[in-house]
Amino acid sequence: MTQAELAKKIDHTKLQAFATLADINQLCDEAAACGFAAVAINPAWTSYCAKRLAGTGVAVDVVVGFPLGANTSNIKIEEAREAIRHGATEIDMVINIGAMKSGYTDFVEQEISALVKAAGRVPVKVILETGYLSPEEKVSVCEMSMRARAAFVKTATGFGVSGATLEDVRLMRSVVGDQLGVKAAGGIRTYEQAFAMLEAGATRLGTSAGVDILHQVP
Repeated sequence: MTQAELAKKIDHTKLQAFATLADINQLCDEAAACGFAAVAINPAWTSYCAKRLAGTGVAVDVVVGFPLGANTSNIKIEEAREAIRHGATEIDMVINIGAMKSGYTDFVEQEISALVKAAGRVPVKVILETGYLSPEEKVSVCEMSMRARAAFVKTATGFGVSGATLEDVRLMRSVVGDQLGVKAAGGIRTYEQAFAMLEAGATRLGTSAGVDILHQVP
């Protein structure tokens, strides 16, 4: 895999609360220079990144209900709508993890479906936060995401108890088949890790180490 091919599979990420304007400028400039698929950012930076990246081909990927997933459904939906109005071209939403762990699966599925519908043609990636879920719960959320017509299922926020694992990527791919993308995110720092995630079935990688990873390509 060439650097250019790998870059197209990476969402270049800056989601820390302390990210400064200089950090966001660097993120956007690196994404444009490297040809990354997207920048992944918090909602406050949406319009700024959309303007800075206009014409580069880099998507503006905005997180919703991040990182806990515990916002009300109405707030998540309006957060997604506002991000799209301000230039978001992809949305990464965190499921209501507490509801899922409580057995309120209908609620979780309805929330995913409502947000996907609100996003319209903008692709939605559903963040499972796999470190908190049982294998059965992971399968269930993947099935919900397919029924809701989401674009991707995603492993983790990078702010939870654990990040992406090969086991989870393989499980998620086995459930969604070729219907949805699988985004591996959380703890991917090296080319070896990135390549292993792609081999396991990931089609997109979320990482803040994208530039370093590209430099490691053999």
